[in-house]
Amino acid sequence: MTDLQNIVFPSLKDRVVIVTGAGQGIGRVFAKAFATAGARAVIAELNESKAAAVAAEIMRAGGQALAVTTDVADEASIKEMIEIVQDEYGRIDVLVNNAGIFSTLEMRPFDQIPLEEWERVLRVNLTGPFLCARAVLPAMRRAKWGRIINIASGAVRLGRPNYLHYIATKAALSGMSLSMARELGPDGITVNAILPGATFTEIERKTVTPQQKERIVAMQCIPRAEVPEDLVGAALFLASDAAAFVTGQSINLDGGVTGS
Repeated sequence: MTDLQNIVFPSLKDRVVIVTGAGQGIGRVFAKAFATAGARAVIAELNESKAAAVAAEIMRAGGQALAVTTDVADEASIKEMIEIVQDEYGRIDVLVNNAGIFSTLEMRPFDQIPLEEWERVLRVNLTGPFLCARAVLPAMRRAKWGRIINIASGAVRLGRPNYLHYIATKAALSGMSLSMARELGPDGITVNAILPGATFTEIERKTVTPQQKERIVAMQCIPRAEVPEDLVGAALFLASDAAAFVTGQSINLDGGVTGS
């Protein structure tokens, strides 16, 4: 597993990095990794207690963090979060659109997905990143520098069945990243997508049995379970000065399950 202390990008020091859905799972690891790299991590999380816990964890380790209760499906909540970050730091450098609905979804054929559930998944997983990206633009445009990183999914390229609403939103995120990149390049803002494979976190996934987990690992070139730390290097790179000419890309991080 990747040691966060060994991934060094000096250009991230004091950058203000908003990570949505950072109260648990992949988002939590991203927030900790950015803080370890010297950035100021903003935990934009719907669950207030989880956000506070991650911020406290970072600060105990000597990092900088700010917890802001945020509902990415609510434009007013996002606007309030942006105002708090601006008041605290006076800038916004990086947005990681990580918040999403997945682990609580039941696997079922698409014709059995309730319309309310379909619309909720689209609202959080796709409209949320759109609203967050729009909200950070004024600060990034003023600075003529910015990084937007959208967390999509390698499952898109597998055509995974029985999660059609989830797959649809993650495929859209990948396409949205390229379109945004073309619009925002003149402003010095890059936009990229990360497509994780089946990443195992502390979040329970009732739909994955031990046998299914074994089959997933068997598909990979790297024969072990993927964990959030495996995504950190790419996220830090894309947020850094080292990736100044990288934009509009969708990067597979699935241990070799899928090709480019």
